[in-house]
Order: sequence, then C-alpha cells, then structure tokens
Amino acid sequence: MDIILVPGFWLDASSWEQVTPPLVAAGHRVHPLTLPGLESADARRSGIGLRTHIDAVVAEIDELDIPVVLVGHSGGGAIIYGAVDARPDRVVRAIYVDSGPLGEGGVINDELPDDGVEVPLPPWEFFEDEDLTDLDEELRAMFRARAVPQPTAVAKDQQRLHDERRYDVPATVIACEFPSSMLIEMIGAGHPYVAELGRVRDVEYVDLPTGHWPQFTRPAELGAAILAAVDRSG
Repeated sequence: MDIILVPGFWLDASSWEQVTPPLVAAGHRVHPLTLPGLESADARRSGIGLRTHIDAVVAEIDELDIPVVLVGHSGGGAIIYGAVDARPDRVVRAIYVDSGPLGEGGVINDELPDDGVEVPLPPWEFFEDEDLTDLDEELRAMFRARAVPQPTAVAKDQQRLHDERRYDVPATVIACEFPSSMLIEMIGAGHPYVAELGRVRDVEYVDLPTGHWPQFTRPAELGAAILAAVDRSG
C-alpha cells in the first residue's frame, strides 16, 4: 500500500522518520510530505493557504495514480480530509493522528498568534497540559530547533468541500490527548467540533495515550497503530 503522511503545523516530512520503519518493514511504500512554505525557515509563506496544502496532497495522490492511505497529524487532518473530498475514489482510508476531519466552513485554528504571514511555534505556555504530556525537555528542545513557521492562511482559511462521497471513505482516529470514548460521547451529544466526524459512515478508534505529538513521544507505538489500520484497509 502507498501511504501519504501529512505532518501537523511547524513540521516537515522528517517528523515522521521514527514512525515509518514498521510500515516500510511490512512492505508498504511511504510518502512523507513537506508542504509548501515548510521547506525551511527562509521559505516563502505569503500566498500559501489551506487550499495550497490540500492541492499538494492531491497532486501526490495523482502522481502515484493508485489507491492510497492518507495519514494526517493535527492540522494535517483537515488537509487530508480536503484531499479525501477531492479524490474520494482514490483514498482507501484516512487516518487521523490526534486530529479529525474539518467540515465545510471550519478553520484549523484562528487563535494561533501570527505576524500576518506566518505563525511561529508559540511558547510552551500557550499549549494545554494535555498537549505536552510526555514531551520532556529534550524533546521540546528538539521540536523547537526543527520547527518551521506555519503559513498563517493555512490555519485561518475556511475549509471548502464539494463531494459527499467523502463520507464513504473509512477513517481511523488515533486518539492521544483525550480518550476516544470522549469523542464518541461528543458525537452522541451533537458537539459541533466532531460534527463532520459523526457523518463519516465507517470510523474506527484507537487509543494511544500521550500528548499531541506522538510521533515524538511514542513513535514506535504510533507506527504500529498506523500499520494495523493500513492492514485493515485491504
């Protein structure tokens, strides 16, 4: 299976490097992406929005020209969902790592501090305690050293969706900060945060208790969880 891995904010393709070994060992082909504007600290970020990132994933799907599995971490979940909407007949499973599908008109995060063009990685005090679980001082230093500012428009642009066949694409949610039981309860209560997830017809939940960056705090376990989800995709 060909697996496209989309990182969350401030990260590039290398953020998956400790996650992919079990996927490769199992014979799968991995395609971790560095999205436009995340190539380096000096990369151009003006004019890059959510659609730019979705189109980059769609271009990778079209280049491969075979069925794929999409994996999206954090804000990458919204991006892969836009790609699912664009190519619902080419995606056999969408895997959301501490993330989920973003519905029509939603934004990834319009509360992040920015300078107009880009969003640097905020101070750790900006995040909730649950975000930072298991992210020790060494990992925090590593993360901050490799972090690249995020294009502001990716965080604040509204999601635009067009094809309801996206609801037929099976999904796996790997829940980290909060247990999957909480997500299921929220869906049952009609919470708007999970409204789009509640419309997906085939969703499985996997609990991987840790903070918001399991590719750093529990990479082997994350790789195993992704592998299991891929293997269930046929």
